[in-house]
Amino acid sequence: MNILGRILLIEAGLLAAPLITAAIYGESVLPFLWTILTVLAAAGILLLCGRRTEGGLHAREGFVSVALSWIVISLFGALPFVLSGAIPNYIDALFEITSGFTTTGASVLADVESLPRGILFWRSFSHFIGGMGVLVFMMAVLPMDDEHSMHLLHAEVPGPVKGKLVPRMRETARILYIIYIGMTIAEFVLLLCGGLSVYDSLLTAFGTTATGGFGIRNASVAGFNSVYVEMVVAVFMFLAGVNFNLYYIAILKRSLKGFRSEELGWYVLIVIFATVTIALSIAGQVGGFLPGLRYSFFQVCAIITSTGYGTADFNLWPSYARTLIVLLMIMGACAGSTGGGTKVARLVIAIKSSFGEIRHQLFPRSTIRHTLDGERLDGAVIRNTLAYYSLYALIAMASILLLSLEGLDLDTTLTSVISCLSNIGPGLNLVGPTGNYAVWSGGGKLLLCLCMLLGRLEIFPVVMLLAPGVWVGMKK
Repeated sequence: MNILGRILLIEAGLLAAPLITAAIYGESVLPFLWTILTVLAAAGILLLCGRRTEGGLHAREGFVSVALSWIVISLFGALPFVLSGAIPNYIDALFEITSGFTTTGASVLADVESLPRGILFWRSFSHFIGGMGVLVFMMAVLPMDDEHSMHLLHAEVPGPVKGKLVPRMRETARILYIIYIGMTIAEFVLLLCGGLSVYDSLLTAFGTTATGGFGIRNASVAGFNSVYVEMVVAVFMFLAGVNFNLYYIAILKRSLKGFRSEELGWYVLIVIFATVTIALSIAGQVGGFLPGLRYSFFQVCAIITSTGYGTADFNLWPSYARTLIVLLMIMGACAGSTGGGTKVARLVIAIKSSFGEIRHQLFPRSTIRHTLDGERLDGAVIRNTLAYYSLYALIAMASILLLSLEGLDLDTTLTSVISCLSNIGPGLNLVGPTGNYAVWSGGGKLLLCLCMLLGRLEIFPVVMLLAPGVWVGMKK
């Protein structure tokens, strides 16, 4: 309760940004003002009822706190949409803000350009808040000891392998946010140089470095009608999909050793392979291989990093291109990045583990030693990876089956679940680049909200909320 109270205090503070934006553009600030007062009241109740425990948090408390924090900020974060009338239906508003905080980018809106500037700012700003993680932000700005913060960081930062950049967890959180903000500022400046306004540049940068993808034009990035803007956004999407630890090593330690990472090598090769082969497959539709490279590179970066921005309707592309895009949705970017999906590191670990098992079957007496970047992989990491893939598959199958009861086509149903579970945004057919998620009922949207939270928190923290063993004997 103490952690939830602190998180709501931070959310109330962050809501000041869209309030100021609304005031600058002469719009009503009441939706944000009432939301801030409501959030502060809830935070006060939680802080009065809760208390800090002695001796730090256990792992289960950390995971549960993270999952509950994301649910709570989404429940309150939807209020400005409803109070302003931009999205009158609360479930639709909850879907939109959950998509924002989890950096999914799936939307129920057909005309985003009609939204008030303050609401549009809050919608895109939610990406920036959720991109690196709201609890990581809390650790960076509020005093918390390492025993309290370690399990929170481990539960929120994506990827199978997590570690400290520096001995103190709070400093690690600060370093991550400094790199994150620095990348956002760099893209903001480059977009300004491309002729975009301050407002458009800032909101586009929010969606790019957080790999969120909420567009501020109905045609997404294609609405800017600028090859320069497309390439800047594409490059920063690619960079946001790289493990942020590598940037720390390169910038602060002035060493390029980190870029010898196996995962990074696979990530680069996958992007090159997908870009070239998709460009070849769509060349006949877009007027040649070079135009194909332009559209292919942007869309590959948008999908593998889970950003979801668009410059083309890939619903119209050949079967090979659409199939590869769905595979990239599942695969995702690097661990420790702001990207979604199952992560390239897990793919590498799973492949090595599978081939190791085949070798063990052929040579039972042989000793199998799995390594990543020259370091031996702990058995717990391999078990965690295989368990994650198993849970991902089970959750995806169950969600697809439940959504199929609504009677929409298979492409829409399947890719809606995969897109939300991997935090991508667009899918195929009715939820493709030119469609939206308004086609689903309220129940379907709530199920997809759960998929988005499961994807952003990488399943385990959310699943633990439903496990009785986590609550039995919870630390008093």
